[in-house]
Amino acid sequence: MSEEENTEDVTPEETPEAAVEETPAAGEVEETVEAEAEEAPETEETPEAEVVAEGEVEGAEGEGEVEVEEAATETAEEIVAEEEIKAAPAAPKSDLPPGADLEPLAEPEPEVELSAEELAAREADEEERAAREAAEAEEAPVARPEPVKLAKDARFIATGKRKRSVARVIVLPGDGQISINDREIDEYFPRARHRTIVNSPLVATGYESNVNVKIRVHGGGISGQAGAVRHGIARALTEVDPELRPELKRRGFLTRDARAKERRKAGLKKARKRPQFSKR
Repeated sequence: MSEEENTEDVTPEETPEAAVEETPAAGEVEETVEAEAEEAPETEETPEAEVVAEGEVEGAEGEGEVEVEEAATETAEEIVAEEEIKAAPAAPKSDLPPGADLEPLAEPEPEVELSAEELAAREADEEERAAREAAEAEEAPVARPEPVKLAKDARFIATGKRKRSVARVIVLPGDGQISINDREIDEYFPRARHRTIVNSPLVATGYESNVNVKIRVHGGGISGQAGAVRHGIARALTEVDPELRPELKRRGFLTRDARAKERRKAGLKKARKRPQFSKR
């Protein structure tokens, strides 16, 4: 082999100078170390930080235990409530339809046509009730004058009317007897309400036992005749003693009540009731 080939195979030895050139400089090493220190996070923990961390962990564990206990208590209460509802006896089922236990509504009473006598009796009741209420509503009773002494031959005549009834009344001195169409009052007016209507002017003025009354009455019904008699007696008493007029007027005994049943018209069934209309 030639000397040139031998020189190619032999590797030149590294000199210390080359090694020194490849090693980094001291300044560069220091800069690299400082950069790594800045980039790396501080992992060192002080004893105080360790104690705080341990306390936080323990507090979190305590809160978790309390929440678990509360959740368990609520669950237990719900279970107990459900068991009580299941254990409660079920309401017995009724065979009746719903609403059968409710009270039925009161049906309106059918309207019934009253006769003339019944209507007259109802009107007399209303008048008597109104007179009674008016008497009770008085705050202070009115001073009533003493009955006047009548002469033996004295006669006081008056006419009373109510509806279609007309009564001619004669007041005489006596002991309180009343005759109507030559009959006693109890026989002519068997109902106590009608007798009360007839006697009301005498009782209000205090002449019920001081005079006798003779009456002739005709027309209308029994209730209308009683009202006519009361009107005639009240008028006759005002002639006996004019001072009685305010008291009789206040009680309504001198008022002419002309209310009467309306007459039937031609072509109508009653006073105003018309026959049903028919197209055919």
